Amino acid sequence: MLDLPWPDLAAMGFAVMLGYTLFGFGGFGANIVAIPLLAHWMPLRFAVPMMLVLDLAAAGFMGLKNRHLVEGRELLRLVPWLLCGMVIGATVLAQAHEALLLALLGAFVLAVAAWSLHADRRQGAAGSPVPAGWSVPAGLVGGVFSALFGSGGPLYTLYLARRVRDPSRLRATVATLILGAASTRGVLFVANGLMAQPGLLTTALAALPAGAAGYFIGSRLHARLPAARVRQGVWLLLMASGASLLWRSLGRG
Repeated sequence: MLDLPWPDLAAMGFAVMLGYTLFGFGGFGANIVAIPLLAHWMPLRFAVPMMLVLDLAAAGFMGLKNRHLVEGRELLRLVPWLLCGMVIGATVLAQAHEALLLALLGAFVLAVAAWSLHADRRQGAAGSPVPAGWSVPAGLVGGVFSALFGSGGPLYTLYLARRVRDPSRLRATVATLILGAASTRGVLFVANGLMAQPGLLTTALAALPAGAAGYFIGSRLHARLPAARVRQGVWLLLMASGASLLWRSLGRG
């Protein structure tokens, strides 16, 4: 387990719980919320594979529980491009300088949050359907950021939300895709040594109760809160988090 003061460990637990609250609420978002916050206490090369352990448990539970709702044809369109992007992302994560990784994560989080906040205010609902051809950029770019930061979920969801209208089917399809992406990342991270870091598995196990609590809270809120308001709050939080990571990356350059 990481040798950090208890206040820092408690803050890490809160970051994990917050991320999995969003995952329980909408089927995605654990990493894009938790990892920018965790990066303030641990290297990204540690935070990303640590969260992967929790992803496998959470996405497996949600995806298998609702497997009868999954839109298989949409997954088949995304998966080949997703795999190509993940190979690229895993290579960059293993070799890039920490300052560059922080800057990439900060810029990515800011861009996703700002665009999503703008889209929510402009369209409200999911918007008009998009052609199936958009599965290529969504899969490639989503795969890169899935391997880099475990944060491809918003990109998959932006695409799938324009293809799958039923909220329950969308939630199950995204969760299943995240499970497949997490399993693939696990293989890649074992191959490049990221999963062998000292203390990684024990830290992930210590964070598991916080993730389970967040998932439970998010699942209960799923039918009780307006999704648009929750998303707006998350995007504003991410804009602040992304800006802080960009500021930190300047000090590590």
